Amino acid sequence: MNHWVFNCREVTQIISESLDRKLPLYQRMGIRMHLLMCKLCSRYRKQLLIISDIFHLQRLNIDDPHFHYTLSQESRERIKRSIHSHQRGA
Repeated sequence: MNHWVFNCREVTQIISESLDRKLPLYQRMGIRMHLLMCKLCSRYRKQLLIISDIFHLQRLNIDDPHFHYTLSQESRERIKRSIHSHQRGA
């Protein structure tokens, strides 16, 4: 993997690794170029970052007995609509 042009399999692996370590410049540039062209890998990266943020927040609040995750009814409906629209579009 010493080149800077990556396929989707390599990109998803490198994106996952980037959560644990700083990537070399050639990988960062190669990933950036790939993400500009690949909608699926861009979506994967976005979802992985969201999951990572959720786990990070969970770790921060695990010791707080007063912290509860709740969503308003409006937020729940918005999420449902978004899921249904993505399922129809996929």
